[in-house]
Amino acid sequence: MNTLHDHALHRHSLAVILDNQQPSGAFLACPTMPDYQFSWFRDGAFIAYALTLDGWQANQTHQGNMGSQWDSAMRFHNWCAEMINRRTAQLERTIERVRTGQPLIFAETLNARYQTDGEAGPGDWPEFQLDGPGTWLWSLTEFVKAAHIDPLPLDWEQAVITTSRYLAALWRTPCYDCWEERGSDLHISTMGAIYAGLVAAQKLVPGLDYSATIQAIHNFVLAHGLTPGGELAKSVGVEMVDANLIGAAVPHGLLKPTDPIMQRTIARIECELHAPDSGLHRHLDDVYYGGGAWVLLALWLAWYYLETGDIQRADALIAWSERQADADLNLPEQVNSVMLASVEDYELWVKRRGPIANPLLWTHAQYLIVRHLRQRIARG
Repeated sequence: MNTLHDHALHRHSLAVILDNQQPSGAFLACPTMPDYQFSWFRDGAFIAYALTLDGWQANQTHQGNMGSQWDSAMRFHNWCAEMINRRTAQLERTIERVRTGQPLIFAETLNARYQTDGEAGPGDWPEFQLDGPGTWLWSLTEFVKAAHIDPLPLDWEQAVITTSRYLAALWRTPCYDCWEERGSDLHISTMGAIYAGLVAAQKLVPGLDYSATIQAIHNFVLAHGLTPGGELAKSVGVEMVDANLIGAAVPHGLLKPTDPIMQRTIARIECELHAPDSGLHRHLDDVYYGGGAWVLLALWLAWYYLETGDIQRADALIAWSERQADADLNLPEQVNSVMLASVEDYELWVKRRGPIANPLLWTHAQYLIVRHLRQRIARG
């Protein structure tokens, strides 16, 4: 982890992230793919966490700002709070609809992606997703803790209260998952993100008490969210795993990384979704860009292994991920060297949306996260 390539990729990963933050504080998910030229709560939350960790090591100077990592993370959190506070009235109406058993009006829920000025993205997108705001609350807590922000700014406090009330009301509502698929399912990875968000909200605003809901989510997953083999299921009633279930342990903490259920889940992910000497597929039904091997997911699994002390496996995944950087050191979302689906499926997606997203800011953020953790372990 101390090679020249690693050092260069670290610097480039920071540059990709910082260069693609907009004046509003929003991060473009990918500057080269039109469908990804928006800001997601989810992607940005991981990006902000990566910057929070990286800011511990050394202040990076960017466009004259000597503390650019934490400044960038703060600007993103400001943007998220603004997005939510603009929509407080509509979110309160949504909470009331759930309380009284009325159907949702999706125009009054949070979008998954927004234009950088805060306007909602085009309507032809699976926008109703609950994992993003949950992950944002977790990321915000990590930043507040690292930067010793006390008291919480009033606009952040209001956004935390509204977001957590929204998540607590809607946690059993079907929505799209983090891959923006299967909008009629209850996704275990999404429940993990909501769980983490409610835990975080209580830390950010101590007067909040979601302990009953937090316990209810945990109990629901154990009762309804397992496969017959005792792994976490992709979704309730779906006898399949998904690589996004790594997040149930790292970072969302629904289960500890060493929990036997989590260990069985990781073992099945390894067996079914980890391509030999490559990255991870998302799930066995994946046809998106041919169902390729995701660099993002290889780094996420490396994060899990670093947390459990399996350094050899983590290093192999990190090394493979580093080798996927192109000549400009950009890291893609996925690669098509190993695919679950057909070449025709891959070509269909390229025709529809252009080449695979590259650089993907979330991938570069995952790289910064695992690099930080690996170096911390090396230092003892």
